[in-house]
Amino acid sequence: MRILFFLLSVVCCLLPVNAQSVSYTKDDSLRVVELLGKGSKAPVNEPLTIFYAKQLMNLPYVAHTLEIKAMEEHLAINLQSLDCTTLVENCCALALTTSHGSKSWKDYLSWLQKLRYDNGKIDGYKSRNHYFSQWIQSGTKLGLVKEIVPPTSISVPMKLSLTYMSEHPDSYPLLKVNMEERRLIAEMEKRVSGATIRYIPKERVGGSKKILNCVKDGDIIAITTNKKGLDVSHVGFAVWGKDGKLHLLNASSIHKKVVLEPMTLYQYMQKHPSQTGIRIIRLQK
Repeated sequence: MRILFFLLSVVCCLLPVNAQSVSYTKDDSLRVVELLGKGSKAPVNEPLTIFYAKQLMNLPYVAHTLEIKAMEEHLAINLQSLDCTTLVENCCALALTTSHGSKSWKDYLSWLQKLRYDNGKIDGYKSRNHYFSQWIQSGTKLGLVKEIVPPTSISVPMKLSLTYMSEHPDSYPLLKVNMEERRLIAEMEKRVSGATIRYIPKERVGGSKKILNCVKDGDIIAITTNKKGLDVSHVGFAVWGKDGKLHLLNASSIHKKVVLEPMTLYQYMQKHPSQTGIRIIRLQK
């Protein structure tokens, strides 16, 4: 979930890509090229999402890193600090670039835009995939991701009802002052709502690898929530630990950096009463 407020401490460069603007620093572009060079030599037995997430370990966690105040909607690149969603997006964009045999900065930008925006197209604030269910739906249509439906023996259904942004406009600077944008967001919420998904309840997340065999290393874990109007409150990557239990590699607001949680995912979720379970999303190469 993105609550929008971001100020860059350095001057951004602007680059036209698909008739849109991209904001980035020289350090960001150099870092992407460096990462893609490493990714071309990544171990074949390690998921690319995990490989790239490990390269970003210990980067600072900063919430709401996507919007540059007073600028039109554009593709914002920031590899100096990450929130949970931008970690997932960047690792997936890097992985897609590598899996398609490229080390190109422009190809990375293209994949990132496809992941971040509805139908892969930038068309104002409303076109950003603000809710993770929207992110999944758009990515599925484009063939970028696939939601793994857990067996009914370990999962329960949930009907999506998304209203949080339109009901809390004061939490979003643009919605707070722009009634038309608020209306467009409410329309988007209605389009995305109504679908029924299945998730694994938190009390079953502590199961063994045999029981949770639908979860693979490198899958995206989307943690569901009971907060009214929300679908997902946190995201990260699945890592099966040496203890045989599921762990979360994430940009952590608790540790204030990108980290592989030392606690199991089950233990982690017990500390968060509003978390209800997990959805599993797999990047499609």
